[in-house]
Amino acid sequence: MERWTRIGVLALQGAFREHARVLERLDVAVSEVRLPGDLDGLDALVIPGGESTTIMRLAELYGLDEAIRAFAGPILGTCAGMIVLDREHLDLADLVVERNAYGRQVASFEADVELVDDPRPLRGVFIRAPRIRELGPQVEVLGRLDGDPVLVRDGPLLLASFHPELTDDTRVHERFLSLVRERVVARTPEEVRSR
Repeated sequence: MERWTRIGVLALQGAFREHARVLERLDVAVSEVRLPGDLDGLDALVIPGGESTTIMRLAELYGLDEAIRAFAGPILGTCAGMIVLDREHLDLADLVVERNAYGRQVASFEADVELVDDPRPLRGVFIRAPRIRELGPQVEVLGRLDGDPVLVRDGPLLLASFHPELTDDTRVHERFLSLVRERVVARTPEEVRSR
């Protein structure tokens, strides 16, 4: 990834430090996002897993909900981040999810996610994970668990029901960085000058 690429990680609550560590391992500059102005100049954003109700409450309190809605870059949402982005919350992703659908905290588990375009399974950590109830027609399924979609792409959004930041496998983050790279390469000269 280019040195000047900057990715923000929403740092209100949840596993934001773990996402930052993975991105730094992939040689990406990372910034913590707590206020709307922290989004300025970022190429992409990660909304981590955690407690979706708390994340939404704090985002509304600090004005981040509207700032995220207006954010033009790619977004990775994992677990609670997927919930925050769905139709019933920020309404950025064309999907609806059911919270804690795989069970409560004590029912957390790890399982192999079957990827559509990779014969090697991806180990997923499912902690109070959401299940996708509805998918819009343009949403692309990239990974499944027992037939259920758990990794999807909706345009510039990459969404996972699980926590890819809690394993050593960086393929979800690498896929996200390819979305970021597409966006960075497609920038107009005006966008470059305004940075």
